[in-house]
Amino acid sequence: MLLAIDVGNTNVVFALFEGRSIKARWRIATDPRRTGDEYAVWLMQLLQIEGLDRSAIKQIIVSTVVPRALHNLEVLADKYFGVKALVAGVAPVDYGMEIDVDEPRSLGADRAVNAIGAHAKYQGDLIVVDFGTATTFDAIDFNGAYKGGIIAPGINLSLDALVGNTAKLPRIAIRSPDSDSVIGRNTEDQMLIGVFWGYVAMMEGLIARMRAEIGRPAKVIATGGLAILFDKHTDIFDAVDADLTLEGMAILAEKAK
Repeated sequence: MLLAIDVGNTNVVFALFEGRSIKARWRIATDPRRTGDEYAVWLMQLLQIEGLDRSAIKQIIVSTVVPRALHNLEVLADKYFGVKALVAGVAPVDYGMEIDVDEPRSLGADRAVNAIGAHAKYQGDLIVVDFGTATTFDAIDFNGAYKGGIIAPGINLSLDALVGNTAKLPRIAIRSPDSDSVIGRNTEDQMLIGVFWGYVAMMEGLIARMRAEIGRPAKVIATGGLAILFDKHTDIFDAVDADLTLEGMAILAEKAK
């Protein structure tokens, strides 16, 4: 079995693969100070709850946008599973795709594995929208080459900035609006409309501009925690694929065998 560990700015996702099938997944808050031993205490209990034997894990791959977290995960792999962790983008786990941008080495591992996973599953030109701490829009051509993209503040970052820099606006939760009206009747509704529908308008506008610049039909694939929420209120997504990042990591791990 393969253990894929996806380290984002907010959460770390652990997913256990048997072939290309995900058998279990767990999530923990990202903390670069968390030691390999602390990860092990948490993870071993979860494996036991699921009735899984850690000796079945023969391969571990890590994709991280938080460099400080890598060492402790490598310790986890070596000390508790007896394997050397593969690291996405580091030999022998090179991405194996053309990265056609000014600074290829600056491409985040999460965006690279998204591109790999998307090209393996969907045909033609693609735009991958990933809802994380930041929201990213990535263009992948029909040959699987990464052509560039956009980085925008995540919707929760936008809300944090709004609340944190105003004296009287309350903290609200991101959720589906109660109606399609964009004229709010109270402060909370007005904030939700501004953040939610403003974000939908931003996505629709940017994707329209990306499609026009690509100049060929491009499928839009959404991933990340809020993808399903937004999918209910816009028709810009051709597919919502919650496991795209993890599946891209599994493809890389297969190639490394």
